[in-house]
Amino acid sequence: MSREPFDGLAATYDEAFTDTPLAQYFRRRVWDRCAALWPAGSRVLELSCGTGADALYLASRGVQVLATDPAAAMLAVTRRKVATAGAAALVSCRRLRFEEVDGRLGRFDGVLSNFGGLNCVDDLGDVLRRLAGCVRPGGALLLGVMGPLVPWELAWYGWRGEWQRALRRLRPGGVAWRGLRIRYPSIGGLRRAAAPWFELRAATALGALVPPPFAAAWADRQPGLAGRLQRWEDRCGSHWPWPWLADHYLLELGRRGADRRLA
Repeated sequence: MSREPFDGLAATYDEAFTDTPLAQYFRRRVWDRCAALWPAGSRVLELSCGTGADALYLASRGVQVLATDPAAAMLAVTRRKVATAGAAALVSCRRLRFEEVDGRLGRFDGVLSNFGGLNCVDDLGDVLRRLAGCVRPGGALLLGVMGPLVPWELAWYGWRGEWQRALRRLRPGGVAWRGLRIRYPSIGGLRRAAAPWFELRAATALGALVPPPFAAAWADRQPGLAGRLQRWEDRCGSHWPWPWLADHYLLELGRRGADRRLA
């Protein structure tokens, strides 16, 4: 599976996404859960770390991070940021695909994969089995996944008559994108795939009431309304039905105590 598209995005990723007000809001929601799950001294495996924003946040709290990504250019940006921040004692970087994860990486208190990394996986059950071999009993997965049903997207592109884009997440088998196959698992589907090793603890919306990143320019023109939507999502984003209708859902899964189907 080629990961060249993500190499090509590395140089502009922070400007186009990480540093935008909407992305900062979404990261703040993710970081709130990170802070609750992993105190100082914890050891976390980060998959699809991108340009390192989450790894550096965890390191700022005294968490040890193995930051991995299949894209060499993304990791190069992360390494530069880690060096600039003086965080090399807490953050190590490694080029790694989801499909290459296994217990030889060691045992971690948790795994973080933010903003759609798992959507690029062909065999979700196999990857979850691999992650189970890396997480101690009682540890947690925190997964930011693009969901299949997003009213914001249906309305945004449907209003413009762009029905191929409006309905893309509902296509069986996913969507081809720059040599990748992007899939949009539901919360229920991911929970069932993880069930032999992990139990669902919580689901949170990232972009159900708040507009998704493709509407960032609209949100910038409507700061008052965007702020109100953020406050509403803060209050009710963890309640049904919002995680099921979000651009991304943040799923927290707890590692079961007994290993099952790890062979």
